[in-house]
Amino acid sequence: MTLVMGVVNVTPDSFSDGGRYASHEAAVAHGRALRLDGADLLDIGGESTRPGATRVTADEEQARIVPVIETLAAEGATISVDTMNAATAVAAVAAGARVVNDVSGGLADPDMMSAVAATEADVVLQHWRGHSADMYRTAVYDDIVGEVVGELGERVAAARAAGIPDHRIVVDPGFGFGKTPEQNWQVVRGLAQLVTSGHRVLIGTSRKRMLVVAASGAGIELTGEDRFDLATAVTSVLAAQAGVWAVRVHDVAATRLALAVRTAWEGEG
Repeated sequence: MTLVMGVVNVTPDSFSDGGRYASHEAAVAHGRALRLDGADLLDIGGESTRPGATRVTADEEQARIVPVIETLAAEGATISVDTMNAATAVAAVAAGARVVNDVSGGLADPDMMSAVAATEADVVLQHWRGHSADMYRTAVYDDIVGEVVGELGERVAAARAAGIPDHRIVVDPGFGFGKTPEQNWQVVRGLAQLVTSGHRVLIGTSRKRMLVVAASGAGIELTGEDRFDLATAVTSVLAAQAGVWAVRVHDVAATRLALAVRTAWEGEG
């Protein structure tokens, strides 16, 4: 069964939700609402990774998210922390997080792999070629699917070398990170290579620009969260059919409904 990971951005500059959950109270309330909508995990982050975003200090990141993690974990939520900082990962796990979702795949902080290895948390290793300020400068590939799979393999090897066992490793092709929308769709079409690589796969297409490109190809203007979330729900169903472990989404209810319809259609469960 494909799990649904709900996004909680505790940031003032998020591209997808405009910083509406930047306060502790708003973030906790949103996390609770996502759980009621059917989220299996909550991915809590305190640093925006939108194109052109500036970095925040680890102290500021922790001040934003650790209290939120503590509150929601105490209520029984399964928490993933979205961070590139080893110190934040350690603090988040101590606060109750069970997954470290590093969009840099351990490249942004050389201490990340050893920090996660010293915990019992799982780690998500995303394909990444640089920080968001210049991520599109690196979007040059000869064989994008082969290169993404190969570079993720290098990150898996680094995790293993640090002492993280395979059963705690998840890989993510990194849609929108160092890839144009057209390149993202090429990776989608090669998703089977990742799914059969031996590790769980997480994907995050939610409210990404690649959906705008898909819609415009059909003469549809994709505006407003409702339309974005409908398109995301479709990708969630296709990802489930491909065998991914989890989908990371902003609108949990739409994706949960789409997956339920897919289950009924296929006669599963």
